[in-house]
This record gives sequence, structure tokens and C-alpha cells, in this order.
Amino acid sequence: MRLPPDDASIARAADALVRGDIVAFPTETVYGLGARADQSDAVRRIYAKKGRPAHNPSIVHCLTVEAAFALAADVPARARALAEAWWPGPLTLILPVRPGAVAEEVTAGGPTVAVRVPAHPVARALLAACRLPIAAPSANRSTRISPTTAEHVEKSLGADVLVIDGGATGFGIESTIVDVTRQPFVVLRRGSVALSELSRFADVVDKGDLVAHEGEVQRAPGTASRHYAPRVPLVLARRDAIADAAREGAARAGASPADVGLLVLEPAPAGLDEGSRSLALPRDPERYASALYASLHRLEDGGAVMIVVEEVPGDESWAAIRDRLTRAAR
Repeated sequence: MRLPPDDASIARAADALVRGDIVAFPTETVYGLGARADQSDAVRRIYAKKGRPAHNPSIVHCLTVEAAFALAADVPARARALAEAWWPGPLTLILPVRPGAVAEEVTAGGPTVAVRVPAHPVARALLAACRLPIAAPSANRSTRISPTTAEHVEKSLGADVLVIDGGATGFGIESTIVDVTRQPFVVLRRGSVALSELSRFADVVDKGDLVAHEGEVQRAPGTASRHYAPRVPLVLARRDAIADAAREGAARAGASPADVGLLVLEPAPAGLDEGSRSLALPRDPERYASALYASLHRLEDGGAVMIVVEEVPGDESWAAIRDRLTRAAR
């Protein structure tokens, strides 16, 4: 059930969360599927709805820096510097969990908790109304394309989920996750905050290409080998090989090249088959990230039998996007 982002809807959603129900809501990154983080039964409802494996922890969203750090047994000084710089915003910190602070399901039984303070006004209004920390992974079926609109949430989880419709999200990809329990700090998931920006405030190394082994307890969400993926196969190709990849994929699927979805960088390359399902995204990494998931949803919903994505540049500003595309293609 989709609700407008008004005071009445926020109050209704907050009451549902307090009762232990689940609610989908926008953040500045993607839509999250939330439940109160202190009740096991509530958190299990998230995992059941998403089909999320129990070894995958969830991020806990808090209204203030103080509320987030209250869930931790200890907070390193440089972690506070990162929080001061990026909260509210698209940064998640991995901290040693304070015993009893959250349900065991939130941490997947591990010794750490992932916390962040979101900036989206709807998320903040919901946190203020319910006065609880909210565990909220992305509001989609596990491993599928993340949702950046309320329509994406309903497409993936069904119309029975209570969704506050705050329109399209801004950043378009998930938060950066930094483990601050290690020295130096470690990026476990690349995201909306780049390593170069983090390094201005703390000693941080990038291990965002880590792949969690099947069944092992993950320290951070988003590290599974296959993630962010459409229902149909996704293939990465160089710009000069896109047309050939589309034809080969169509042949394997017994379809026409026009039935293959193409996601390319602007301007679209010459030589694409007439009538192909192609979308061209900006060469600016922030604008590309903002449109990425919505574009994949559009190609999937348009009936593409396969999606060919042009490889993006190799510099650090595109690292999070490369990570999402690489995991979607596995």
C-alpha cells in the first residue's frame, strides 16, 4: 500500500513499526524495508519478505549521531570525525555492538553492528516519530535490483507492503560502508562516499571488492558475489563490442537483437541495431549512479531478454558503480 509522505502517513507508518510490522521508506540512497531493530520477530519479518539469508546483516538507521553510537560498545575517535563529516548522509559505520542493543538477527549473530544516520527528510521524520532505531536493508527481493522508487518496491515485494512514497531517491546507489573496528579503517562496500573523501578525515583502505563466501556470516551487507542483479542475464562489454555482445546474447536466447537491452554511456555508440532497447546515461559518475538502478528496472520491465552494459571508466570516482555492475553480472 503506497502512502503520500505527509504527517498522517508518517504517523501511521511509525505506529506500524512500533507494533513490530515492516514499512518501506525512502532514504537518500535507495528505499529501505524497515523494522524496529530491537525486536527479533520484527527483524525476521524483513528477512522473510526479502528472502534474505540470515547470515547477511542489516544496517540500523538512527535519527542522531548520539543514537547511532549508543548502539556501540566503543567508538574510535576518528570514527567520530567521519560521522561529523558525513552524518546525516550516505555513510555506514561498522562498530562493535553493545550487548543487547539490537536483535541478534540485525548483526547476523556477529560482534559488530552497521549504523548510519540518513539525510532523507522522510526517513528522518519516520525515525523521529517512532523514536526507535530502524533496521532497514534495501526494499527488494534479495540479490535483485535495488529500488529507487516506490514503484520498484511494489514490483519486487508486492502491493501489500506499506510504502511511504517519497519519489525517486537522490544518490541512487547504496551507502559506503566503513569498518572502524580495524586499523586502518576498511571500506567493505563502495558507495556514495568515495575513498578520497573519507581519507581526508581518517586512515582508510579500500577492500570494497571483497566477496563473502556462501553461508558465512557477513560483516557488511552488499558483499555477496551476486547482488543488484536483474532477473535476466547482465553482461558487461567494451564500447566497441556492445553490438556483437547483443547479437550473441540474442542468438543464445533465440531472440532478436532488438530484444536485448543496452545500457551505454552518452553519446550512444554507432552501429547499434535499429530498434534496439537502448538507454544512454551521463558520463558523470554521480549522475550515472543516480539513474543506474532505475534504468536497469526500465530495461527489465520492458521485456529485455538480456542486458548488455557498457563498461564504465576505471578511475576511483566510478569504483562503486563498477562494483554494482560486476556483482550484477556474476
